[in-house]
Amino acid sequence: MNILERFKKHLNSIEYPEKKSSWNIAGILKDKNSFHKFDVRGVKKISENKAYKTGHLNTEADKMVFELQDKWVILDIEELHKYIKENKLKDMNLQSLLSKLEWNIILPK
Repeated sequence: MNILERFKKHLNSIEYPEKKSSWNIAGILKDKNSFHKFDVRGVKKISENKAYKTGHLNTEADKMVFELQDKWVILDIEELHKYIKENKLKDMNLQSLLSKLEWNIILPK
């Protein structure tokens, strides 16, 4: 089962883009009330302990999803872009971002 199939179990009112897009799936997180477009692309492993995910400042996605071994981490893209621009960053660490950003959701698997 691919990452999109695993993540969609956490959504209601699911929609998919009609054409190629920067988001992969849209819907409402279970137990939440707002509809979002999610970037659910997987990470690319560099080594056993290091992986990366790329993104673009002109994305149509609202949220960026990371799949970890035991949980899903969801970041708000608008807040992430603001943080990137203010701090002039190119490479970031997910754990560091979690401590710096306010809008984060962590879902257990």
